[in-house]
Amino acid sequence: MAFPRRHVTGCLLILFLILTALPEAYAIPAFARKYGLRCSACHEAWPMLNYFGQKFKDNGYQLMNDRDSPVWQNPSYWPATLRITPFWHRESTDKVAVDSVTGNGASATVERQLTYHGFDYSGLDILTAGTLEKNVSFLLVPSSDETGAFHMESVNVRLDNLLHSPWLNVKMGKFELDNIISEKRILTLSPNGGGYQMYHFIPQGDANIFGQIGDNQLGLEWMGHSANDRTRLSAALLSTTDGNPDLSYGRGAYSGFFAASQAFDLGKLGVDRIGGYAMVGQAPTSYLTLAGQPIPSSGLGYHSFHREGFNGLFYFGKLDFLVMTQHGWDDAWFGQGYGDLIDGVATLNNIPGTSFLPATARAPTWNSYMVETHWVQNPQLIFIQRSEWDRMSQQPSSTFPSNFGDIDNYVFGLRWYPIMNPRAGFAIHNEYAWLRQRGTAPVSGTDVTSSSVMIGFDFDF
Repeated sequence: MAFPRRHVTGCLLILFLILTALPEAYAIPAFARKYGLRCSACHEAWPMLNYFGQKFKDNGYQLMNDRDSPVWQNPSYWPATLRITPFWHRESTDKVAVDSVTGNGASATVERQLTYHGFDYSGLDILTAGTLEKNVSFLLVPSSDETGAFHMESVNVRLDNLLHSPWLNVKMGKFELDNIISEKRILTLSPNGGGYQMYHFIPQGDANIFGQIGDNQLGLEWMGHSANDRTRLSAALLSTTDGNPDLSYGRGAYSGFFAASQAFDLGKLGVDRIGGYAMVGQAPTSYLTLAGQPIPSSGLGYHSFHREGFNGLFYFGKLDFLVMTQHGWDDAWFGQGYGDLIDGVATLNNIPGTSFLPATARAPTWNSYMVETHWVQNPQLIFIQRSEWDRMSQQPSSTFPSNFGDIDNYVFGLRWYPIMNPRAGFAIHNEYAWLRQRGTAPVSGTDVTSSSVMIGFDFDF
């Protein structure tokens, strides 16, 4: 049993082979079909946008010509895309809690390594986007998990170029936050490498799920940009629900997200961009109950949180870098486990007059850093490496070790696109990802490491 496992794993590691459960990502060949363009016109490497693709998106999926209105399109044109990924993968975690029987017949909980591998498939994305009329654009993404359970990943309508100005664009619905480094267009896909850790980092013991910048949010957004898209500004008012519908949490909790960036044309090197963003909000820590169970939409006891960061896109011919840093802060009530009581993540309900913070409680504070490198050999072959570090600067409790919950994440991969045309996209996606989190082993309290190795066929049509 050991020999074939080592043999297969070794070959895959040499070839950087990997792929994983597909997170939602936006790449729509329907736009290429509409305008008669190749996918590489908008994508540095599908699904990641290049400068032209970002400008096309900022203009409301329009080239600002007569073909923008759907009235002028062939009746057979249908702006829809299906995306799914069959793959082989290997997952391994070095410390998992399992039951064990001791010599005297008593039961105990111990740690063991858990490794599994085999063939699998991802969930399904159905992407449709475009214009309802010139300067009225939309995006609709029903997505399912691998069992076929659907949810609405995105659903929004945007009014573009109001008063004939690119500075006046208004969007309402569920949408990705306007950040220049997009997790929805990420090039890596595995469970340990398919997202930006800093966009979802939550300190150990913290129950605030509402500051996850990588999740699509429900709200209203204003976005404006210069005519050449060099300067971009946006501001969004969001319901504090982490994108969940029906206002299950607070009765009137809101958050704000603000972003700005500036691009610089460096000639043959490309167009570089630097920017910054901030998310500021409040979320409930207390809920009314019936028979001890929280009542949805009854959230009270609002407390604050914020995230702010800087990012940049830098191009040097075939080599480019994405860099990002983020600072996070949660109120001490979140750090003590108050917050997401509706989904059962938090087990504590902040009942006024009866709930008190311990003397050891602190407001959790942390800093995160990321560098992602791409070598674009040609439009059909890209090599990827990402390093990410999340570091606590103040723990939720003064009794915790200073590095408790810190994350190191390293990802290596390549994508080869043998098919890339206005009708379809097909990528052979290979990836290796390794992640370590400090002090979170369930029994020993030591570090936990996990890894993903996968290879798959990532395609849309």
